[in-house]
Amino acid sequence: MSIPDNLLYLASHEWLRIEGKEAVIGITHYAQHQLGDVTYVELPAVGAQLVAGKEFGSIESVKAASDLYAPANGSVIAVNEALADAPEIINQSPYGDGWMVRISLSAEPDGLLNAAEYAKCCEQ
Repeated sequence: MSIPDNLLYLASHEWLRIEGKEAVIGITHYAQHQLGDVTYVELPAVGAQLVAGKEFGSIESVKAASDLYAPANGSVIAVNEALADAPEIINQSPYGDGWMVRISLSAEPDGLLNAAEYAKCCEQ
């Protein structure tokens, strides 16, 4: 299972990559593996406000449907449009081409897990 050291995580299996005053959000390799083949993803529109810990979308697979939770506060500045036609990209590249949204951070992220802490969370 891949857990990159350069990302921050929520226990609900979303990741956050900080890039200056912006951040990219997606779901982890563990999450996509547990879900199985992703068939649909619902994401917010550009301009939507994300609130840390609150739902911002949903993801569906052949096995289950799950809510997506924001790891940080911010305004959506880009949505991965490719996922509308090819949600399976999330399975193929959860930390790369399978990113979901890019936000402009409105506050420093707080209470997120590092890679080691997230790995322990996945073991439980």
